[in-house]
Amino acid sequence: MPGTVLPMAAIGWDELPERLASLMAEVGAHAARTVVLVPFAQLMPPARHAWARHRPDGFCPRFETTLNWAARAGFACGPDDLSFDRAQDLLTARSLLERAGLGRHLAVLAPRLVEAAWQLAPLAAAVEPSGRPDWARQAHRSAGSGFGHVALELEAALAQVAIAWVAASSYATDRLWAPQGLSDVDLLVVLEGLQPDPVARAIARRLGSRAACWPLAPGREPGRVALHACATADEEAERAAACVLQHLAEGREPVALAAIDRVTTRRVRAMLAARGVRLADETGWKLSTTRAAALVMTTLRVARWETGSDEVIDWLKHLPALAPAGVQALEARIRREGLRAWNEVTPQRLGGAGPDGGAAPAWRAVLVQAQDWRERLRAPRALVAWLEALREVLQEGGAWPGLEADAAGAQVVTTLGLDEAGQTLWERLPQAARRQRLDDLLSWVGDALEAASYVPDPPAQPQVVVLPLHQLLARPFAALVAPGCDELRLAPSPEPTGPWTAAQREALGLPTREALAQSLRAGWAAALAQPRCDLLWRRADAQGETVLPSPWVQALMADRRLSPVPDPRPVRTLAGAPVMRPQPSAPMLVARDLSASAYDDLRACPYRFFALRQLGLRESPEIEVDLDKRDFGTWLHDVMRRYHEALAERGDLPGPERATLLDRCAAAAQQALHLTAADFLPFEAVWPAVREGYLAAQAQFEAQQGARFDRAEVDVQAELGPVRLVGRIDRIDRRSDGTAVVLDYKTEALERTRARLKDPLEDTQVAFYAALVAGEAVDAWYVNVGERGQTRFLPQEAVQAGRDALEAGIRHDLGRLRDGAALPALGEGSACAHCAARGVCRKDFWAA
Repeated sequence: MPGTVLPMAAIGWDELPERLASLMAEVGAHAARTVVLVPFAQLMPPARHAWARHRPDGFCPRFETTLNWAARAGFACGPDDLSFDRAQDLLTARSLLERAGLGRHLAVLAPRLVEAAWQLAPLAAAVEPSGRPDWARQAHRSAGSGFGHVALELEAALAQVAIAWVAASSYATDRLWAPQGLSDVDLLVVLEGLQPDPVARAIARRLGSRAACWPLAPGREPGRVALHACATADEEAERAAACVLQHLAEGREPVALAAIDRVTTRRVRAMLAARGVRLADETGWKLSTTRAAALVMTTLRVARWETGSDEVIDWLKHLPALAPAGVQALEARIRREGLRAWNEVTPQRLGGAGPDGGAAPAWRAVLVQAQDWRERLRAPRALVAWLEALREVLQEGGAWPGLEADAAGAQVVTTLGLDEAGQTLWERLPQAARRQRLDDLLSWVGDALEAASYVPDPPAQPQVVVLPLHQLLARPFAALVAPGCDELRLAPSPEPTGPWTAAQREALGLPTREALAQSLRAGWAAALAQPRCDLLWRRADAQGETVLPSPWVQALMADRRLSPVPDPRPVRTLAGAPVMRPQPSAPMLVARDLSASAYDDLRACPYRFFALRQLGLRESPEIEVDLDKRDFGTWLHDVMRRYHEALAERGDLPGPERATLLDRCAAAAQQALHLTAADFLPFEAVWPAVREGYLAAQAQFEAQQGARFDRAEVDVQAELGPVRLVGRIDRIDRRSDGTAVVLDYKTEALERTRARLKDPLEDTQVAFYAALVAGEAVDAWYVNVGERGQTRFLPQEAVQAGRDALEAGIRHDLGRLRDGAALPALGEGSACAHCAARGVCRKDFWAA
């Protein structure tokens, strides 16, 4: 019976023309008034080609998708209608939730409401507009049965709002329900895909004998399958790319690349593009991952009060209107001051002489401009005003022309409605007039960009087509390569998305888990119908846990008795080209000043001294990092300087008053270093124990050694032949006989400090400090301040011998450097573990 919508024998492209022509003759339909609906747009060309091969002359039926067919007459949705545009529907969802008394939960519920409404929309659109109120009442009853518990109150409210929204909306397909909507149709044939189209089936039922529903067949018998078990994700991507290249080399094209795992697919795509392969990507990638979207999001994020300095600096570097020299000078000053939060960055904090010398006007101009742009994007306002301000900042920053010229950037502009057309749309929508805070706008922009996909324009004749697994149905490809066929990424029983329970899905008519599993199995069968199939999976995840192949692959291995094939990657023999250890010589770069850390670099690795001290190479310090042991040491050094200076001014104080004074010095150091309460919390937790331990140990040291404080954090220099030794000594005490006592604070592990004392000839630091106190008798002590409350004063007994050996070593070593001695990279021991010059010396590529 032509009008039936019951399942019939599956039909392929070779059978379609004859069966369609026979049905047209049976009902007296003209080809020009016959509509054939295909499941997705990519099937329209194969359907037309199939008809043209068998019926080259005469009229051709209209091969359409349901939405494409309905939209030919034009459609404009109302202000509260579902538009299937994520940005607009998010605004409408927020408005509906506020009207429903759920305004406190907008950020959480709005995206879920849009998802729920989009899932229900095909069911509502499949009902005649006049029958939707009855459908809504039944749907409300069905949805209410699944959320009876008080803990699910929000879910129940969300379901009711979603049903009301889709029932009240108009759809592009509504014109097909009008009396004249199908007057130009003699025959409707619905070619069903992996899942039925509710609207197409409903229209077919209305046409009765003038309609038929035929399921599409995969198209071929099962093809030749090759299995590839890969050790890691890297190998999986490489082998997938090798399989594609092998098919192309053997003349099989186009090749389908199944997008099962998004990350792996992107990596394979990049490898193939680097080889010049022409690709058509039907899946694309999330618009939010493009550089254009990142720039727009960063422009809004940097306006927040709590934004970090690194993020603002990165944003400024991407604005062409700003002078790079000014941005670099501003960055240098911020890093010099260690200002992690941008709200700490002011001209007063950055003033004075700095490493950028005369560039002060440039960095000040950049700072003023950045603050002006940030201020413009902070006050609450309506969406139209927000987007206008955002566009102005992007234009003034010089980023707007780049957005318009870039394909992804143009899509970002369209998605957010930043252009004139978008401005007109937002002005006519009442829900866009709602005032929003910056955080609300960020949430809306982020959701809109995350939901949109950027699909690049395909080449004229692609060699490879990237597509979802379910769109392989009835598609003619020469071969298929499918990475990601493991138990995690290709599970046979998918989890339904959305807020609906299993009972609700069945009552509402949404696809159940069983229906989705059946659809996925049909898609798998369509994949295996390709002439050649390469199925790849990894045997372990990123954590090293074992991963099994998909149950479908396991069944395939059992049914066909298949086993993994050899690695298809071609083996290349490369001639070894090792890098020899560098041995530069730079007698002209021997500086006159030498610090303890510089000489320690020379002793640890001469090449490190060459790179960091003679060439002056520097790592750019990170600003936004968590406080660590080094920060604790910096703060503690400042605390001790303040404490001993204040104690020397006031004279001897009893123990309780010393503790009070030390607390005041700790607070002053915290303020001077601009440590917030949150930053200081780790220090505050250990401070009482540190304070008591230090006061006790200091009192014992004074009693036993008879030394009194002289100076702290003092810059000292001493002449040593043609070299000038320079450094800052943590603290110098004096005994009654005038002997200098040099003390160096350490916050490291006690075992490490003790290791420094074992060989005085290897202990560079205190020996160097002793050399700075030239011509005096000197004692040297390490003061190990432990975070657990124990402070130890540890003497370097052989400091005099160490000083003499150090001075002789400096004269000898620097003399050799002036004579042109080489500075080889040693590459030994712990010196290489955290060396800033490791990437320059190329240690990892040396010859054995």
